[in-house]
Amino acid sequence: MSHTVRNLGDLSDRSLPQERVAIIDLRDPQQPREYSHRQMDELAGGVAHFLLERGYQRGDAIAIAALNRAEYIAAYFGIMRAGLVAVPLNIKVPADTLHYFIDNAAIKLVFADDERTRLLDGVVPVISFDDLSPTGFAALIQPQAFTSVTPAADELAMMLYTSGSTGRPKGVPLTHAGQSWALDATRFGGVEPDAAQARYIVAQPLFHMNGLFLVKRVFAANGLLVVLPAFNMESYLQALSHYRINIVTAVPTMFARLLRDPHINRYDFSALHKVMLGSAPITLGLLNRIKAAFPGVVISHGYGTTEAGPAVFGPHPDGLPTPPLSLGYPLESGEVKFADGQQGDQGVLMMRNPAVTPGYHRLAEKSAEVLQDGWYYSGDVMRRDENGFYFFVGRADDMFVCSGENIYPGEVEKILESHPSVRQACVVPLPDEERSQVPVAFVVLQQGQSVTREALKQHALAQGPAYQHPRRIAFIAELPWAATNKVDRQSLRQLALTLEQQQRWEAPMPEAQHG
Repeated sequence: MSHTVRNLGDLSDRSLPQERVAIIDLRDPQQPREYSHRQMDELAGGVAHFLLERGYQRGDAIAIAALNRAEYIAAYFGIMRAGLVAVPLNIKVPADTLHYFIDNAAIKLVFADDERTRLLDGVVPVISFDDLSPTGFAALIQPQAFTSVTPAADELAMMLYTSGSTGRPKGVPLTHAGQSWALDATRFGGVEPDAAQARYIVAQPLFHMNGLFLVKRVFAANGLLVVLPAFNMESYLQALSHYRINIVTAVPTMFARLLRDPHINRYDFSALHKVMLGSAPITLGLLNRIKAAFPGVVISHGYGTTEAGPAVFGPHPDGLPTPPLSLGYPLESGEVKFADGQQGDQGVLMMRNPAVTPGYHRLAEKSAEVLQDGWYYSGDVMRRDENGFYFFVGRADDMFVCSGENIYPGEVEKILESHPSVRQACVVPLPDEERSQVPVAFVVLQQGQSVTREALKQHALAQGPAYQHPRRIAFIAELPWAATNKVDRQSLRQLALTLEQQQRWEAPMPEAQHG
């Protein structure tokens, strides 16, 4: 990258065809709305112009609170073009947490949809995407060309909030330079911008790094992006097929859910050639089911964190094929190591690269815990094989101790999911007087399959160390989701306690709810 820092809101290569469709917005699937690259460029320009005209100052925080839609993306880019800080808010949280974000980030203005406008009315100035009056988004934003602000070397572009699975969500500021570096570093193997236009889809929430980074990648490559307001199995499969999507980035849990559709074979996925999974671990069982449902598709599994970006691993420099389930080989342009004092080929991963956050927003103590000399302590336990490929083992904070042995839930889940009757499994700790904690499992069975709890326990005992096998098993129709489309372990820990107190492990489970 040149010494001039690129504005993250301005990624379009205007030498490429600007009349190409950039976005197909499926908020109303019966009436898809199309926007060309030029229209999106000018809409973002209109947002930037409006914000500066209103007198917002360089570095002010402007939030977005809405389901996915074209205007969301225009607002996101426009905020950054104006030299302001874009704050996409998690809208799946309770109203009081939404208000906490507003206060914590000192938000000056929010672009929102109708539902969020009602929640924020009177708390902060809001411009509604859905308001068709003279004070709504469409009337206030006049599409126009705009010369983007050139950011300083360490200038903030955006701030995302962590999921807050342990305590309050933390604000993670990210710089223009760091995110631009991550875009450049992950360009390998991508579709060349001047080739036939690549088609992508996004249904994961845009307040999360996974979906947001994809949006930037699409605009940088002059691609086409189909935008779903949120993830829904049927609408996602229909869009994949109907719009002949080529490249998908998703969270593994989304694909686990897609594969439950008994009619998946009626769709045509012949245009799909690449599936990039990330943001959550994957098991061999799920990987094999994806391969069977999408034959001929290249499936890769990526890794990244909100705090250190998505550019950590890539292909092996000697061209060695990446093993199944591996996250890849460390990128040359970044650094990785195991946390101090950890010997050998397993430990907590630390990363240092330009995308690492300068520190949590207004949390100096918490920042000092995870950041040292630019190294970010991820809390993710990894192992490295003899060729230098890295594999995810588990979260250090998900790890628990049973009779003096460390248990990583992911290792037990892989074993359970290797049973032919099991579709998905989630393992959580249950307090135990004698052994500190014991593993218990929530299991989703394959359609039309059955297996006894005892047979599953025997399977786990045969495939792994005895201390690891689940002492209790509950069969459940669906694993619950957290807001980021990952499995909600916290609610399952709670459910495990309840089942134990009421001695109801054998009872049929209700359908799980998800964020």
